[in-house]
Amino acid sequence: MALVTTAAITGCAGSKYPKAPSDNTVDEYFGVKVADPYRPLENDTSATTLKWVEEQRALTEDYLAAIPFRGALRNRIARFNNYVKQGAPWKGADGRYYYFKNDGLKNQSVLYRTDDLAKEGDVFLDPNTLSDDGTVALTGISMSNNGKQMAYTISRSGSDWTEIFVVDTETGKLLDDHIEWAKFTDAAWWKDGFFYSAYDRPEAGKEFSNANENHRIYYHRLGTPQTDDKVVFEDKENPLHFHTAFVPDNEKYIFVSVGGQGFGEGLLMKDLTNENAEWITIEPSQDFANSVIDVIGDDIYILTSADAQRNRIVKVSAKNPQRANWQTVVPEAEGVLSSATRSGNDLVLNYEKDASAHPAIYSLSGTKLTDITLPTYGTVGISASAKNDDIFYTFSSFLYPASIYRFDKKTGESTLVATPEIEGFNAADYVTEQVFYPSADGTKIPMFITYKKGLERNGENPVYLYGYGGFDISLPPSFSPNRLVWLENGGIYAQANLRGGGEYGEAWHEAGTKMKKLNVFNDFIAAAEYMIGEGWTSPEHIVIEGGSNGGLLVGAVTNMRPDLFKVAIPRVGVMDMMRYHLFTIGWNWASDYGTSADSPEMANYLLGYSPVHNIKNDGTPYPAIMVTTADHDDRVVPAHSFKYAAALQAANTGDAPKIIRIDSKAGHGAGKPIAKVIDEYADIYSFIFHNLGITPDTGDTAGE
Repeated sequence: MALVTTAAITGCAGSKYPKAPSDNTVDEYFGVKVADPYRPLENDTSATTLKWVEEQRALTEDYLAAIPFRGALRNRIARFNNYVKQGAPWKGADGRYYYFKNDGLKNQSVLYRTDDLAKEGDVFLDPNTLSDDGTVALTGISMSNNGKQMAYTISRSGSDWTEIFVVDTETGKLLDDHIEWAKFTDAAWWKDGFFYSAYDRPEAGKEFSNANENHRIYYHRLGTPQTDDKVVFEDKENPLHFHTAFVPDNEKYIFVSVGGQGFGEGLLMKDLTNENAEWITIEPSQDFANSVIDVIGDDIYILTSADAQRNRIVKVSAKNPQRANWQTVVPEAEGVLSSATRSGNDLVLNYEKDASAHPAIYSLSGTKLTDITLPTYGTVGISASAKNDDIFYTFSSFLYPASIYRFDKKTGESTLVATPEIEGFNAADYVTEQVFYPSADGTKIPMFITYKKGLERNGENPVYLYGYGGFDISLPPSFSPNRLVWLENGGIYAQANLRGGGEYGEAWHEAGTKMKKLNVFNDFIAAAEYMIGEGWTSPEHIVIEGGSNGGLLVGAVTNMRPDLFKVAIPRVGVMDMMRYHLFTIGWNWASDYGTSADSPEMANYLLGYSPVHNIKNDGTPYPAIMVTTADHDDRVVPAHSFKYAAALQAANTGDAPKIIRIDSKAGHGAGKPIAKVIDEYADIYSFIFHNLGITPDTGDTAGE
């Protein structure tokens, strides 16, 4: 079928899209027959799918290239990204300080090392040298306890598959050790090697789509091939569990976190000083979040949600570590205790209150010593260690890129170490406020609203509404240089903290799961209605966006209320709720979603909101929609977006464009090179402004 022209798709009445491969597949769920006509698109390596992908890419590029300000907008976004970004430093086991830094537009941040923080560090590891186009990302580092080696993990083209390499810290020389087909892991050092988690080598051609099973923990001894690595933990009876190893600095015990089929993690341990030791179960269920903070002597400190929906810290003897013996050190409090780490003989705790960070210092006995006061609503990243009293943290918010502070435990004062400057942007010209609006059932939902000072409530302001609402994940204030073009052109950025997230603990999370998932969608719809009711905007000016579970959110609410939004951007979304659990690690999401195989009631509930199954086909006008996905996304496989886009394009949903942007050599989002990020947001904002009828002011566009 011939490709539609830009002019035709802009008007879109009677326009034709590339013909998607289809068949007559019908599935049956507890007696209910459900058609799945675009099943062939699940095969992302077939000739027909690849042809359709290339046709869609050509169509989308044709559409976007015709937007006159696209190039200037990309230049503006690139300028906003071109500032020095630096992470908080930490002291390694070799006694030297390490930190990540990007001097502007490098695709990946560079790891630096220095003996003295007053001096500029030397490059220790530059991931930009690992590929020509920045698509190899450094995803983690772990130094041996003697400081002689550092293991680092990489991913290629955005995949979740992990490779592990080892470098000599003194010489910087890369050693021969190389681990493949690892996933969701770092290197947990012990003696002259490390533990890591991996799957069997996948079937050729199905590396990014087939379900992953049997996540094992291996031990790798330095200087030996991966084929000699020993399995130290596996659970053949539960092939869908994740297993992650943690070894405290004293190297006396190994802990295994077990997840994948519950809201939390089970926890096991083994004495590494006794070669005949058996595995001991600390917590058998996955009903609660459990993570080991550290081991001090024989006391294990654990951050847990057991008997504390907003989390607490407990300690227990390694001799009898079961939950019945846990002793509360820091009890559950008003805020959600989101993280805990050692700082010398103290604990640095980060509480989340109304979706904003509130860090504090506590003693190991649980006494609060002092708060760490932050400038405004924001997010912190804490750098601390049991080996010293250094505390560094980064602070960021909607209007403030990450600044680095050093906290002095003796004085209780924070000192600014470094703060970035972004040319052409003045944070003082904007404001962030937090509101609480009622959802359909009366529940109060928090939302941050950021906009230019002096903006009038004239009912015509463009609003960019963002949400997620799932998997116990919070949405605190965060900075994005890509968002600045929206704000400087009079746009309002609204971020809703929906149920399903972790903003108020497990009860808040559970209220947006399984057969309560509609709460999440209603919360998001109510956010748009609030912005309209308060006079900020109208449906003709509202843009909605979300990624992954947030892509599901955008797809679902667009079907529910197509009249409420002008533009929708569902990114890497979970769009087929009847089959999501059959791909890669999709089964891991069952604790939040339930599956179509669970029961007739669950299958019917999922079918009731599954985005690909509920697209209207009766002429109801839909917003302009640009779906985004990537060819190496093995978290939410691109088949979700492929099938959804095909169904959208085939349906009678009015004249607004329905296109799909399919990135190449990219995955779910993590580790994406800056050049690709800039390209993507230039396309997203070009699509948005164009379909809102706005020609953005892009400032100086010389060199466009």
